[in-house]
Amino acid sequence: MPDLRKSLKGFFVCIIAVSFLLPFGAKAEATGTKPNEAASGTQAIVQTVEPDTELFEAQVIQVVEQREVPRPDGSYNTQQHLRLKALTGKLTGREFEFNSIGEIDAVSANIYRVGDRVMANRQVGPDGTEDFYVVDFVRRWPLFWLTILFVIIVIIVSAGKGLRALLGLSISFAGIMGIAIPLIFRGWSPLWVWVSTASAVFIVLVYLSEGINKKSNLAVVSAFICLVLTAILASFFTWWSRLTGMAQEETMFLIGLGKKGIDFSGLFLAGIMVGTLGVLDDMILGQIEAVSQIKAANPSLPPARVVTLALRVGHTHIGAMVNTLFLAYAGASLPLLLLFSVKQPPFLTFAQVVNNETVASEIVRTLIGSIGLVLAMPISTYLAAYHLKSKNVVSSKH
Repeated sequence: MPDLRKSLKGFFVCIIAVSFLLPFGAKAEATGTKPNEAASGTQAIVQTVEPDTELFEAQVIQVVEQREVPRPDGSYNTQQHLRLKALTGKLTGREFEFNSIGEIDAVSANIYRVGDRVMANRQVGPDGTEDFYVVDFVRRWPLFWLTILFVIIVIIVSAGKGLRALLGLSISFAGIMGIAIPLIFRGWSPLWVWVSTASAVFIVLVYLSEGINKKSNLAVVSAFICLVLTAILASFFTWWSRLTGMAQEETMFLIGLGKKGIDFSGLFLAGIMVGTLGVLDDMILGQIEAVSQIKAANPSLPPARVVTLALRVGHTHIGAMVNTLFLAYAGASLPLLLLFSVKQPPFLTFAQVVNNETVASEIVRTLIGSIGLVLAMPISTYLAAYHLKSKNVVSSKH
């Protein structure tokens, strides 16, 4: 059979070029779009923006009063009266107060101390009165130093390959923020935007990490096949389960934004695809490398025997990866898991819990992602066993 590198090289180059260059002309238009004045169905709601508001950074200079209010469940709600000083914006240097002591029980209220840097919001009413609110902590510096620590550890442990991985991570971020997000706001289908962008990014990442060789080509082809199968399954079960993609609270802030109404069902499907692609590379590259090592150890083995040996490795890999994928989703959705044991309306029975769209969405997301991961093992193994030759094993970059 002809070398896959020769047959697919031009095709992949075209995909990458089109995927990365086409959307940038639309980026400025997308970021400057305004909410729709009208839309159909659930997207008919228009988000209003308060013009007389200002978000700025401030520092807590005094805790005037702090009160612990007991709740019926035995926990406590901490309410504070704070004095702060504005650090940025038009109000820089001005002192103001924020008093959260009252009858309202803010479940997600933070506890602030003198010296804390926070995000504050100033609202001016029609009569000129000002109201100040503390929104959240400023977390910029902890995140910055955590990122620096991550980069240092990756470079020390992985050297040159770590640098390529970091470059790939930057490309992934640029692809998501610079391509996928603007196109979705322009009204493009979230599913196909995400699949196209993620596929292009995946191709670049594989070649950056593994080099331009036969193994990389096989990894790309395997990932493409798995993504197509996953997209079909995700579309079918999302339709059959009647999932709208609007179960998450974040969606309410997106209603009415963009040049056209956002397809939240498609956005949900896109999330499944991106999450699946994020774990496919490990399974695919691992299986191709297993085939490569088996062929290197005994080049005379027939492809069928290579498949049998590599699948034994893959079975162990699947057990670990499926469990990892489930735990990753479970960790992100831990509050939802608590709904299985509250035994309070509307979650009295297991069936009622599962029927809730928020829970059902996570179940579909987890199972579809796991199916895509499991399918990647035999697909990549068979392709590598029958198309990876001994000379490719020797010349591959590690």
